[in-house]
Amino acid sequence: MEISQVRYFLAVAKELNFTRAAEQCNVTQPALSRAIKLLEDEFGGALFHRERRFTHLTELGRMVETYLEGVFENSRQAKQIAEQYVYMKKMPLKVGIMSTIAPDEIIELIAAVRAHHPGVELHLCDADAVSLRRRLLEGDIEAAIYALPSNVADEEVHSLPLFQEQMVMAVHLAHRLANQRAVRVKDMSNESYIHRNNCEFAGYADAILAEQGVTVSPVYWSDRDDWTLAMVAAGLGFGFMPEHTAKHPGVVPLPITEPEFWREVNLVTVRGRRHSPAIGALVREATQKKWFGERAKALSAAE
Repeated sequence: MEISQVRYFLAVAKELNFTRAAEQCNVTQPALSRAIKLLEDEFGGALFHRERRFTHLTELGRMVETYLEGVFENSRQAKQIAEQYVYMKKMPLKVGIMSTIAPDEIIELIAAVRAHHPGVELHLCDADAVSLRRRLLEGDIEAAIYALPSNVADEEVHSLPLFQEQMVMAVHLAHRLANQRAVRVKDMSNESYIHRNNCEFAGYADAILAEQGVTVSPVYWSDRDDWTLAMVAAGLGFGFMPEHTAKHPGVVPLPITEPEFWREVNLVTVRGRRHSPAIGALVREATQKKWFGERAKALSAAE
């Protein structure tokens, strides 16, 4: 079965007239009729009742029509995607980045996409993880890089793990805990705390601290991690931060234990949504990149 035969069949099914269908397909009527006959031979039965004024589908024709419509549409889309990929000269891609991710590794990814896929125009925005997930599902962005602490699988999205990092207690050099190699959760009690408004652990960590009877006192609230770090360095309080973000003169990052807090940062797309070649380029570069020395996990064949 050739795709031209499918196109001719669908044209006759629509027009119910071989002459008009041939004109629509820009072929001669004998050529169209031969193609339909070959299709009928392959299917083992007539697809049309050929009556001079009342050509119409047979029962077999009606049965296969929907499937052939699908074959033709899939073929059209496959050709379109291939053309977009081969001739990719200018393809915008909107990507959301969680605002609490340290920029160095993301910049390396952006540079790799630019170097290997110059036709992809990355349009970046930053926000908290919950907002990015909502914007992704609404179609405002096509992909997002974020972390959420929940252990419950999110069935609406597909997440490609990029890297993991431990959460730390960021303190100033003269802090009473600064000389320790790590800090237990219960040792954080009664400390002044600088609340990061975009922290994905907000609420999640509160419940764990409450279970251990730990109380911290928020004294400042900040939307920006660089301001948070500056306040920590000034001795205004401690920060609950990812290890790779807690880099600032005068700040000491202490891994938190009993329990430990880890976040997994993922490249997230909407499950089942058709992706552009630009998304494919981003995924390839993300999987090939070494994130803090380790490669991201490859996508499964099923995805």
